[in-house]
Amino acid sequence: MAEHIDAVHIDETALDEAVRFTSDLIRFDTTNRGGGAGVERPAAEYVAARLAEAGIEPLVLEKAPGRTNVVARVPGTDPGADALLVHGHLDVVPADPAEWTVHPFSGEIRDGVVWGRGAVDMKDSDAMVLAVVRAWARAGVRPRRDIVLAFTADEEDTAQFGSGFLVATRPELFEGCTEAVGESGAYTFHPGDGRRIYPVAAGERGTSWLTLTARGRAGHGSKINRENAVTRLTAAVTRIGEHTWPVRLTPTVRAALTELAALYGQPLPDLDGTDPAALGPAVDDLLARIGPAAALVAATVRNSANPTMLTAGYKLNVIPGSATAHVDGRVLPGGDEEFTATLDRLTGPDVEWTYAHREIPLEAPVDAPAFAVLREALLHFDPGAHVVPYCMSGGTDAKQFSRLGMRSYGFMPLRLPEGFDYQAMFHGVDERVPVAALHFGTRVLDRALRAL
Repeated sequence: MAEHIDAVHIDETALDEAVRFTSDLIRFDTTNRGGGAGVERPAAEYVAARLAEAGIEPLVLEKAPGRTNVVARVPGTDPGADALLVHGHLDVVPADPAEWTVHPFSGEIRDGVVWGRGAVDMKDSDAMVLAVVRAWARAGVRPRRDIVLAFTADEEDTAQFGSGFLVATRPELFEGCTEAVGESGAYTFHPGDGRRIYPVAAGERGTSWLTLTARGRAGHGSKINRENAVTRLTAAVTRIGEHTWPVRLTPTVRAALTELAALYGQPLPDLDGTDPAALGPAVDDLLARIGPAAALVAATVRNSANPTMLTAGYKLNVIPGSATAHVDGRVLPGGDEEFTATLDRLTGPDVEWTYAHREIPLEAPVDAPAFAVLREALLHFDPGAHVVPYCMSGGTDAKQFSRLGMRSYGFMPLRLPEGFDYQAMFHGVDERVPVAALHFGTRVLDRALRAL
């Protein structure tokens, strides 16, 4: 097996394709504006054509015109092995060209960097997957287990046109898949002390998007009004925004803290036996002691709820009878009951709240053989680095695929230079990815997928 995995077949063609495919895919404007507004079809047709060229039969599926998904299966050598899903989305968030150094849909390659919306989220990953499976086809290489490829629509909104649609209507396409690999992990995190850390995702917080509605007595803006809907709403929003949630450690986050504490030679508090009231200060103290590396876990030791939108009124001198706000809530595995009770308390008797969109949290074992394979593939190509598990603060299509019984890991590798802020690229201005990072990621992905 070791000889097979070490076989070199990721050639210059594969590396060039990873870069070219990234650039080409960026040029397709697959902006997802939410509420069903988006068109992934041109990018999906491009992906399907590249698969077909390699002898891999693509299946193109839509829930609505233009909201296009591509699914294919690469047969493995062991018919008795469980299958593996590798997934990536084709849609991107909006980008205003006036804010960018280059046009966000140019796919320009400049000074060894590919620029454009989707360069890291996640058309680069789609491109690397395409490059790897095409390299296998040229070399006559097959993975050990069947690998199902899914290139999806609508990940940047509710997934109803993408992975949600596929899971609900075509579950047979994923038959045998027990594990999944997708975004977002295995990128180089530079804490600024010379270390290189690769976080591999083994969990995700759940999504709890909320609509808050306050009702009151409408009236003239010049009159005293103790039943002002705007006042009631803003008071509730302020309480939510200022609330400090208690620390709740999931197995993934506990493992991350343990490994980071060891990496930095810091004493680890008793995370299991610490009194709940003292756990928060103990964890916050540990995060302070590991410095910038704390950014990998700080957002996932607690639930969170951030107010994001406010809507009220129609004229300056009219007190409206209702006011609405939206809150982006994120919930740890096992944290739903606490989240619900806390929101009931913070909103109070004068504000109602409902779920605008809700998705489950995820947890995959970090002591499983799959995680060890992912760790080894990274260290094989960057032996001086450190690989740690982490929990994503947000969510991915893995939430949908987990409904079919899959354990999911975020693993789309990139070796990034010091000073490259990977997280700032997500949904940010001047999103870009180095060519060298794509070359590294293609090699690592090949090794990992054949060994899994």
